[in-house]
Amino acid sequence: MAAPGELDYEVVDVFAERAFAGNPLAVVFDAGGLTTAQCQALANEFHLSETSFLSDPTGPGADHPGSAGGPAADYRVRIFTPFAELPFAGHPSVGAAHTLVRTGRLPAGTLRQECGAGILDVVVDADGATLSGGRPTLQDGPAPAELAAALGLGEPDATGVPADVAGCGLPFAYVSVRPEAVDRAVPDRAALDALDVGEGVSVLSWDAASATIRARVFARDLGWGEDPATGSAALGTGVWLVESGLLAGDGTSSYTVRQGERMGRPSVLLCTVTAAGGRAVAATVRGAVVPVARGRIRVPE
Repeated sequence: MAAPGELDYEVVDVFAERAFAGNPLAVVFDAGGLTTAQCQALANEFHLSETSFLSDPTGPGADHPGSAGGPAADYRVRIFTPFAELPFAGHPSVGAAHTLVRTGRLPAGTLRQECGAGILDVVVDADGATLSGGRPTLQDGPAPAELAAALGLGEPDATGVPADVAGCGLPFAYVSVRPEAVDRAVPDRAALDALDVGEGVSVLSWDAASATIRARVFARDLGWGEDPATGSAALGTGVWLVESGLLAGDGTSSYTVRQGERMGRPSVLLCTVTAAGGRAVAATVRGAVVPVARGRIRVPE
């Protein structure tokens, strides 16, 4: 139990097959009394890509049924990068839900998570968690050659598949390139800022035989830095795959996203997308969660 003026926290690796892989996440417990400024200060102190602050549900989760008339939320999460708060993100949601179950705070099974994007389901078991994204969204993105150029790549590197902006909670732009070009991508911050790419851009190659994406994701909220595993981008990938005709336009398809390898933090995101009439209607992302550290941290004044 944390002393007065302190909070318990854990650090876990999400979408990781082993410790010190995947995307690290700080999970702060009993954080309902923190102000936005205090959360931001702590997230900056941890200085991981994201920090999850957990508390009892509020608003829709506490007082009346959740989205679509469903049951109330089980908990609330606020998600911060070192620089900003996000309404939703994948690895903070997966990591937070699994940590709540592993530490005995909530039972395994389907949890209802309240976050800035609404109330979402997270199914937790012993090894990891599966997150259902929000409502799929889709809009036209920049020309593939223009987006490739903003990533330091040439027009021949792009495969010509449209670079849509898609999401299931957070929108990302997706640019399909040849396999050998993925590792050569270098983001031009000014050029990306000038384009409509949502929260970031995923530069990827698609292997149809194995239904596997190899991706690198550069996030706006990380100052266009690279993220080792991005659950929200993996969800949007399914929307983009259906729209591009690379996965079936009806029924449920599975695909895998491999990310973070160039950063020395290999990540595996196991995904599904459900489509009807040629458009995605739902998506999920699943990953393993590995605990690596725990401690107490002072509450900022």
